[in-house]
Amino acid sequence: MLFATCRVRRYGREHYDELFQSPKPFIAAFWHYSVFYTMHLIEGRKWVAMVSASSDAEYVSKFLNRLGLITVRGSRRKGGLRALKQMTALMAEGMKAAIVADGSQGPALQVQAGAIYLASKTGAPILPFVWGADRYWAFHSWDRAVLPKPFARLALYYGEPMYVPAKLRSADLEAYRLRLEERLNDLYHQAWGHFGIEHH
Repeated sequence: MLFATCRVRRYGREHYDELFQSPKPFIAAFWHYSVFYTMHLIEGRKWVAMVSASSDAEYVSKFLNRLGLITVRGSRRKGGLRALKQMTALMAEGMKAAIVADGSQGPALQVQAGAIYLASKTGAPILPFVWGADRYWAFHSWDRAVLPKPFARLALYYGEPMYVPAKLRSADLEAYRLRLEERLNDLYHQAWGHFGIEHH
């Protein structure tokens, strides 16, 4: 009900349409602070999402399952590689993937390697996207998680799809990780700058 009151303007929608209209899967990459509204965006669709393996993330996994998403459990420090392999298998069956680019523990706005690894293994493009809001609550968490206030205006920015070569060497993985980080942060500044906000 809260999100239904929000007014959303989308930019770069052609990038989303290009991938969503294709029968092939893709990987949606976004920052952790934006997870609440992002899960609303993909509710009820054929998505698989990675959720932290920590015990306190169990309720998050169950909540996403109720929204119709399949979840795999893992993080950089625990079970991450296993979770990425599970996502790879599910994407081979046609599932789209949602992955938090800065992981479950941060640092905030710094891309972890998971999305790059997954793109290299599956051949699926990465769709970076970021949203900002003119009115919101920010939680006192490591990512300053954001919840839009009722009747907030949101600006949602989709970036150009990013393709990663198969069998990526570890030396090249860092270059693609930095490239995705740059794209997401460019979108971040556009989305929040839309409302004259430098940093949420």
